[in-house]
Amino acid sequence: MNKEKQIGILSIPVLVAALGYFVDIYDLLLFSIIRVPSLKSIGVSEVALLTDGEKIISTQMIGLLLGGILWGVIGDKKGRLSVLFGSILLYSVANIANGFVQTVNQYALIRFIAGLGLAGELGAGITLVSEMVPKEKRGIATSLVAGIGLTGAVFAYFFKQNFEWRTCYFIGGGLGLTLLLLRISVFESGMFNKVKEMNVQKGNFFMLFTKGERLKRYILGILIGLPTWFVIGILITFSKEFGLAFGIKESIDSGKAIMYAYAAISIGDILIGFISQWLKSRKKALYIFYGITIFFMVLFFTNLYNGTAGAMYWVCAGLGFGTGFWAIFVTMGAEQFGTNIRATAATTIPNMVRGLLSIFIIPLFKYLRAETSFIHGALITGVIVMILAVTAAIMSKETFGKDLNFVES
Repeated sequence: MNKEKQIGILSIPVLVAALGYFVDIYDLLLFSIIRVPSLKSIGVSEVALLTDGEKIISTQMIGLLLGGILWGVIGDKKGRLSVLFGSILLYSVANIANGFVQTVNQYALIRFIAGLGLAGELGAGITLVSEMVPKEKRGIATSLVAGIGLTGAVFAYFFKQNFEWRTCYFIGGGLGLTLLLLRISVFESGMFNKVKEMNVQKGNFFMLFTKGERLKRYILGILIGLPTWFVIGILITFSKEFGLAFGIKESIDSGKAIMYAYAAISIGDILIGFISQWLKSRKKALYIFYGITIFFMVLFFTNLYNGTAGAMYWVCAGLGFGTGFWAIFVTMGAEQFGTNIRATAATTIPNMVRGLLSIFIIPLFKYLRAETSFIHGALITGVIVMILAVTAAIMSKETFGKDLNFVES
């Protein structure tokens, strides 16, 4: 890549990618934040809030899984900017439509469509930034994208406090459409433009499965991110139900728990970039944050019995900080693969993790809670998820400072 095409960590493409992820996270977490009032508004009973909530969030995550493949392929075939424009248009329109739903099935369908759109934002943004920022500063730049972007969940909570839930969806759609105008100033990755002229396969999703070593890289890249969506999708999204199970007398506001968690995730995601830079290692920084996550998971399952709502929120914040390795996780995914399938890998890897919430983590949790109890089912699920993630991290290759100007054959 030519030196003049490299950008600084506070350049327009980095800031626009961060704002795009901000809108993405606002829309992605909005259902979890307004789950209870929105479902009650359309006639869902108190006893069905958990099961209907699981149905809708699972449908959204399946949309993210499928959308990750779609946008990843488009990103490698047509360019990173094609994804950044197309995905935000789709999920913005879907969120406006979400403000008009009247039934659980309508809700689930629209969240599926929104999930398809939301799938493209992070992977394409991280790929673009990774290819344009000097390799020595890459981790800091991608951490800023994620750290700034993740505050979208905090804003979603405050909008929920001040607006009716349908209006919150309209706001999300409006923010996305506004961001489209800012995207006009962003230019395409020089690495992609170079590969576009080469006679190599581009955006072939199945290339990830044709070589054993490449498939191993891909699977390990997915597994290291599993704890993020166990924590967010189970422990924090259903913190209201955990509060009841722990005997907490005050009612837990799941939206507030998400706000605490994502404020802390944002700090963690920015900090881990600097820690990785200091240690000259992605993996060492990841191990530190795994340790923090495990520490707060232990607190979650041992110290909240007959506790207080305040204690729940602060433990959720600790869990959030610990899972603030999302930026490094996605950056590692981008760094593992050549330019001709980098967007495919970087876009599908985080969305595979999100999809595994619906096809692996939630079903496992349902089975285990039926066999044991609500709390013990979650605890065992968490242990399994952490074992898988730590093992995958140990087996993954270090990617700090890796030159990304290469292709896969």
